Amino acid sequence: MIHGGNVWNTGNPSDWLDFSANLRPEGPPDWVLETLRSTLDTVRFYPDPEMKRARKGLAGYLGLPEECVLPTAGGTAAIDLALTRLTGRVYIQEPAFGEYARRAKAHGRECAAWSGTCGSGDTLILSNPDNPTGSIQEKETLLSLHRELHSAGAELIVDEAFIDYCPEYSLRDAVSPGLVIAGSMTKILGIPGVRLGYLCAEPETIRFLQEKTVPWSLGAQAAEIAARLPEHAELIRRDADTNRRRREQFAAQLERLGAEVMPSRSNFLLADFRRDMTETAEKLKGRGILVRTCGSFGLKSSFLRLAVRTEAENGRLTAALEEILDAR
Repeated sequence: MIHGGNVWNTGNPSDWLDFSANLRPEGPPDWVLETLRSTLDTVRFYPDPEMKRARKGLAGYLGLPEECVLPTAGGTAAIDLALTRLTGRVYIQEPAFGEYARRAKAHGRECAAWSGTCGSGDTLILSNPDNPTGSIQEKETLLSLHRELHSAGAELIVDEAFIDYCPEYSLRDAVSPGLVIAGSMTKILGIPGVRLGYLCAEPETIRFLQEKTVPWSLGAQAAEIAARLPEHAELIRRDADTNRRRREQFAAQLERLGAEVMPSRSNFLLADFRRDMTETAEKLKGRGILVRTCGSFGLKSSFLRLAVRTEAENGRLTAALEEILDAR
């Protein structure tokens, strides 16, 4: 499985209980659904090419000046755009989201595993919280790394796709030359079909990247959701708190099954079951449950990355896992 969320194998995506994609388990909050309905009439117009309302809303939510924010059509689009700025080698801290290497190669850039050094014109890209482990790196650790890279003429891209679950670790308030933050509202709002992401960087970098964007890259509905983000920041924070409680309970359930669960600050858990889980994943699929195997991250077949869903849904998965594993 290259990506999670592959729910189109039947006529109805809702047939699946999907632990392979890390999304708000209840789906979009009511205010997002209301926004989508209220903007249906605008789809007959071209979106604002300057993305003024979207930029203002994202800047307000992120606590940044508007000139430091660039809306994008999802987090992957943000990563893709950020990788257009330099032309040197792209270093990746493994295990990692497979799109880092794929997007770098699409732009003709050579890729390599991070070994601690970068040259002028090179880029290091990493995620925080990390994907697939869910672990977090302290801000000062990353800022020290950025200073080292910048002095060598290299750039640091930090993918903060899951930072809304632990916003105190975000580097967006420290943007400066040579540091680019890629983000996404997909996960915390449960809107993968809308495509709303962003880049944060110092103004000169944002101006350069904006020149690289295609016209009307952000749809009208995504733009209006972005515009309304500041007024719903408290609800987003409460969702993060709910996820934390569910994550801790879910981790304990998986550990009782004998799995080693990596510490996570995100809305997913990486669990090592110490046995090949390929057949188990297929058996779960036969029960209408999707899980993410981790071969695309370069991990062994004993690992599963599991989204944190509701208490009842997490319980359904662990019960199914217990039955399948006991039968082996």
